[in-house]
Amino acid sequence: MRHQYHPLGFEGSRIAQGFWRLQEWGWSAQETLTFIEQCLALGVTTFDHADIYGDYQCEGLFGEALKRKPELRDKMEIVTKCSILLPSEQRPEIKVHRYDYRREHILASVDRSLDNLQCEYIDTLLLHRPSPLMDADEVAQAFDHLFTLGKVKHFGVSNFTPQQFDLLQSRTDAPLIVNQVELSPLALQHFQDGTLDHMQQHAVTPMAWSPFAGGDLFSGQTERTLRVRNVLNELAEALGVSVDQVVVAWLLRHPAGICPVMGSGNIERLQSAVEACQIRLSDDDWFRVLIASQGHDVP
Repeated sequence: MRHQYHPLGFEGSRIAQGFWRLQEWGWSAQETLTFIEQCLALGVTTFDHADIYGDYQCEGLFGEALKRKPELRDKMEIVTKCSILLPSEQRPEIKVHRYDYRREHILASVDRSLDNLQCEYIDTLLLHRPSPLMDADEVAQAFDHLFTLGKVKHFGVSNFTPQQFDLLQSRTDAPLIVNQVELSPLALQHFQDGTLDHMQQHAVTPMAWSPFAGGDLFSGQTERTLRVRNVLNELAEALGVSVDQVVVAWLLRHPAGICPVMGSGNIERLQSAVEACQIRLSDDDWFRVLIASQGHDVP
């Protein structure tokens, strides 16, 4: 039985491509467009953004590429986030690193994102971080207005606890369809604190940021990281796949339907993640990774 929040669920690809490093990649608009086309050819249609990424510049860089071939817009789902304020030369009016969930800020932020992305609508808008000053009723008013105008199709959150999620959902008719949180074999918090259980209960899609723990799974040298890497290496060898594919398969194995967000500009890494969708880890293999990360057996 589907829950009352959103009977349709998240209509995106199983793997998402993130663009928070787009500015660092130093690509031309044509190079970015080529990468976008390569993503789409792999079946990766969900593209993850935020207004603050790349010192407020990544959305614009993506938009400049999309402007070269605007017909691609209908083949993708654009996710972006709002309401973190970062002091920057790009935003001299911002004096304090904080959050802003006032109705007028959310509406203005969406308008800027639409302009930067060269789009007429955003597929899914996420609130980037929960704020202790968030007025859920005011956020709901902003969501309802954006939906009525056709500027945003769907809404969600990022880094919200189940209680924060339910508070906002209780105030808005717009179904919250995503909670984007940190998930990896080295980030177990949301496997254990009820967040993934809550999303599975309500058919909310977990989007996993930093699925490779910021690269620590490949290069970290702590005792815990080495312990996890040893298990990942053993599984990769036994299955005849790469370590990064084991990590993606480990996330995909969870019944909540995790959507990993890839952050690399290397198309081969993205292709590897897509191929990992065909790998199904056994329960034994899944728990081996969990136990290695915990450093102790399950109860």
